[in-house]
Amino acid sequence: MNRSGMSGRERKGLLNEGPKIWEVYNGLECQHRINRGTHRDIKEAIAIARKFAKEVIRPAYLDIDLKCMADHDYLPWEVVKKAGEYRLFSLFVPKFFGGPGLGFLGIYPFAEEISAACPAMGHIVMVHYCGMATLFPSMNARLIRMVLKDVMKSEREGAPRLCTIVVTEPESGTDVQEPLLVQHARPGSSVKRVEGGWVINGKKIFISSGHLSHWHIANFIEDKKNKPESWLQLVVPNGTPGFSFGAREKKMGQLACPASELLFDDCFVPDSMVSVRSQDKEFTASKKGPRWMCHTVVDHVTASTRTGTAAISTGIGRGAYERALEYARKKTVNGELLVNQQWAQMMLTEMYRNVNVSRAAYMESAFTLALSGLFKLMYLKPVDRLQRVLPRWYFRMIIGPFLNLKVATWLLRKYYYHWYTVEERSASSGWGSTCKIECSDTALANCNIALDLMGVDGLRHEYGVEKSFRDIKKQQIYESTNQVNAINLFYCLVARDMPEVEFCK
Repeated sequence: MNRSGMSGRERKGLLNEGPKIWEVYNGLECQHRINRGTHRDIKEAIAIARKFAKEVIRPAYLDIDLKCMADHDYLPWEVVKKAGEYRLFSLFVPKFFGGPGLGFLGIYPFAEEISAACPAMGHIVMVHYCGMATLFPSMNARLIRMVLKDVMKSEREGAPRLCTIVVTEPESGTDVQEPLLVQHARPGSSVKRVEGGWVINGKKIFISSGHLSHWHIANFIEDKKNKPESWLQLVVPNGTPGFSFGAREKKMGQLACPASELLFDDCFVPDSMVSVRSQDKEFTASKKGPRWMCHTVVDHVTASTRTGTAAISTGIGRGAYERALEYARKKTVNGELLVNQQWAQMMLTEMYRNVNVSRAAYMESAFTLALSGLFKLMYLKPVDRLQRVLPRWYFRMIIGPFLNLKVATWLLRKYYYHWYTVEERSASSGWGSTCKIECSDTALANCNIALDLMGVDGLRHEYGVEKSFRDIKKQQIYESTNQVNAINLFYCLVARDMPEVEFCK
């Protein structure tokens, strides 16, 4: 029945006018394009996170924060070990790589739940998945399988080996993570091709969870004269000759998650540990070329990790709201509970609204990742059904050996690079920046409101709100500053179809 009297072509043309359906209604699109079992994954992820927060984090997070203040060398290994007992570091490893296969869409509400209790603990877990999200876009099936097998094995043995993302240098940070700015970057580290591998010299800084991690997914610029086409990613485990840890930064917030220096002094990395190199023939000889590959791999990483940063920010804002609400229900002012005063009710309502708007923003970005970003292969209905129906042993014994073959990497790169479109990349990257800006800014607003509501009591450590305020400031610069994310958002979704617009001159 044609209720509008429009032709199919006219309807399609109207829907493709801005805002395009695939840019702003990805949550709606997911209702018919992904399997219904996804909601069970999300609910299970939330339940697991709440159990861990209730049993492990909330009883200890303030004491751990004080320990970190008193002893700069303290590392919360007991929490890492406990998280391993809950299998938090392998929970979202796909069945294709031998993991439990809890759907990726659940990882963001999972991050919010843990971060509502303590964002430093949330970061320890999520930085591990950020490291995985940095390795996945290489589409190097053999290396991904090798690292994840070790992650799962070490977790079972009670000594978890975590992953981390390694990018930032003393003179080069946000610009390297943003394809629009990479030409202006000033990387100081060097990578040199030698027989059988690569030699690295230089320093990486502000590496989250660096001292807690075993697998370092390290990214470098190979040719400093051609930075937009010279991405090189190496997997560097602890114990690699020439690799060592340097200092740990003295931070204001999120103290339990260290920010580390990683030092490379004639560090030799064999060819077998090169996850992806843009100057390899498979990219230089392709129609899209190495620049497309560099831009795409960076956007695959940042779109997913910025959404994670947004979820953590939402958790911080929610934690501030919950602590302020608990305080208001117990605090008496002029003989009346604070929660019964209208001005306090208005402030609490604003905080509650901010949390829900933030959650909607990061979930919309997560849905975009499932439709057109890093997760899209896992959420194809046939692939998703296979993972739900077949047991883990099948993937370990049948699929696993196939992933070691070069053809597996070739197929994944065809799907994620050569067949990938500008529209897909722009949607996932643009929404990653959207939610990262929105969630970090509104979480900061919540922390400010909580301090205003509680007055001088808000500065007392035992209430946890001053910690929330210290913790949130990092979120506005983490995974690129909000200003750089705004540039990326403008490029991806605001002015992508405007040929007269020039970017980052």
